[in-house]
Formats: sequence, C-alpha cells, structure tokens
Amino acid sequence: MDYKLEVLLEQDNKFSLFMTNQLKEFNNERSFHHKESRKKGYVVPINLIVSDENDQWIGGITAELYWNWVEIDVLWLSDQIRGMGIGTDLLKKLETIGVEKGAENVLLTTFEFQARSFYELNGYRVVGEIKDYPPGSSYYTMVKSLHS
Repeated sequence: MDYKLEVLLEQDNKFSLFMTNQLKEFNNERSFHHKESRKKGYVVPINLIVSDENDQWIGGITAELYWNWVEIDVLWLSDQIRGMGIGTDLLKKLETIGVEKGAENVLLTTFEFQARSFYELNGYRVVGEIKDYPPGSSYYTMVKSLHS
C-alpha cells in the first residue's frame, strides 16, 4: 500500500479529534471496561474546593472515579495554606468518597519536584518512574489501596 506522510508542527484540533475517536473505537472493541466507561454517568467527577473567607479558590483536588479507581488529576494548594494539613485532609476526604462509591484504589502522577514525599507520607507508593523527565528530574506514577 502506498501512503503519504505529512509533518505538521502545530496543533490541529480536527486531526487530534480524529485520532482520539479512532483510539476510543479501537479500545471499545477490545475492552469491555473502556466501552462501559463511555456511557453517560459512568465516570464520576470529584472536585474538592478550598476557598478563603472571601470565597476565593485557594486550592483543592480534581479527580475522577471509574473502573473502581479514583484518579487524581490535580491536587494544588496556594502557598498561604501549604503545611497546614489541608492537603492530607483533602486526600482523606477524597479517599472516603472513593470508598463510599466503590473505589478500591487511588492513582496519581507527580513530578519529583512536586509532592512525591507528601503522597508517600499519606500511604501512596511509587509503581512507576520515568527518569530524567524533565531533564534532571523524575516523573512518578503512584497508587494507594483503599482497603489496606
């Protein structure tokens, strides 16, 4: 088969959507869990929002629950509230919600310069590491069982 290769060094939303849809279709055909997770209401978004006395957002967690896992997308706290135990409180609340909704584990990724030690102090363990990403650092995948 002959083919043509085009190199495009800029964002092409139409092509990105095409590729995403093709991968979803491929996964749906081969994985019951992928197909089920595409049904409306299957993925449960979880947002824990920390606000100050003026109702300004100063931190929180965004996560999703699916496949009996909670996946943390972002945990961030402003400098003014770091070190006060709020991050640990947020993780505990998220884990409690996860258990109530049937989750068995939590998954997250973090860079070496971010919060690996914080997560380890809260019972998370490294299950994967990409060294020198970004250069001079590491990127970690971490998990925690909610039933241990």
